[in-house]
Amino acid sequence: MKTIWLSLLALICVTAQAAQATPLISLSQTPLVMRLSKDEFRIAFGINGEQCAPNGCHGLIRYRVDWRTEGGVTRSELKQVDFAVSAQSGRSITVDRQYFDTAEGAHTTEILKVSVDAITCFADADPRTP
Repeated sequence: MKTIWLSLLALICVTAQAAQATPLISLSQTPLVMRLSKDEFRIAFGINGEQCAPNGCHGLIRYRVDWRTEGGVTRSELKQVDFAVSAQSGRSITVDRQYFDTAEGAHTTEILKVSVDAITCFADADPRTP
């Protein structure tokens, strides 16, 4: 019985690795950071979703932002933003609005780095399926 269980577990792991090897989406470029005020930013993510084009897909992008105030205080924050790729489009964009400061607009902040930690993606159902 142990042999069957271990074989089944190995098969599940190999299947999971194969599924991860071909993700449904990827980013088209590094995230684009736009400053709107002293501490307000928009962070845009371009999405390649050609693999999910027949029916579309949706998911979350989890990303980390490293930032610094003009006084030298540095922080790192984990954020997330949702996205959707429409059926037949193959590409999309999602934009997140964020404020980074230690005292509600008292400082001019600088974004040091934006890095994507994880992307989850779920294929949308075929609209012809009841």
